[in-house]
Amino acid sequence: LACALCKYYAYYIADQTLSCEMVACECRLTRCHYSRIGCQWRGPYHELDVHSQVCSHPHKSGGEVMEALELIDQQMHKEQMLYNTIFELLSFEKITFNDLQFKPYRTDEFIHKLYYETSRFTAFGSQWVVKARVNDNQRDPTQSCERTLSYHLVLKSKASASMGIHYMVLKGPFGDLKVNPRLYQHEFTEAAMESPYQPLPLLDSAECNKLLAAKAFNFRLIMFHVTK
Repeated sequence: LACALCKYYAYYIADQTLSCEMVACECRLTRCHYSRIGCQWRGPYHELDVHSQVCSHPHKSGGEVMEALELIDQQMHKEQMLYNTIFELLSFEKITFNDLQFKPYRTDEFIHKLYYETSRFTAFGSQWVVKARVNDNQRDPTQSCERTLSYHLVLKSKASASMGIHYMVLKGPFGDLKVNPRLYQHEFTEAAMESPYQPLPLLDSAECNKLLAAKAFNFRLIMFHVTK
């Protein structure tokens, strides 16, 4: 398996390939040595030494470092709250997960807009689809160097009663989607059959570009039905 950037060849172990970040690839994504005191730099490994020589964080004052550490603590607190919520939802009676595939389509407008949609699937006795759009439905995403995906959940069956649904996208067994877990919720009714578009929390813009370059990509959707 060759790295698309430097052609470094990974190898197979037990029928599974190691990712570019797990082998000695000069292009593997790396954090700064001083990320623990606030440096946000992320880049290819072969640029790490150059960045380390000019990084300003080792020379920051104690007060500046404390500000960075407080921001890191706040982020860790948010992540801990997310995981606590997920563990609480896992105790619910009605939980389902589906391994889905986003396929690309084009709108019929004068300027064709790219969007993604899954096949219909069944959850909680109803039919659903997931749809996604690029750069929040920007007219021409090719004009932007920073690309993002947002998605929403659509109820296709008749809503005989309101359904409180929590849902999240994860990496599934049939793909290598790099996504940061984020939980969303929506109350599905006859008047609200579609959830609002929410960001697909990919690792970075490069991950988004990789997905857009593929013909289709797979993911796992977990849904929790919150009964009153």
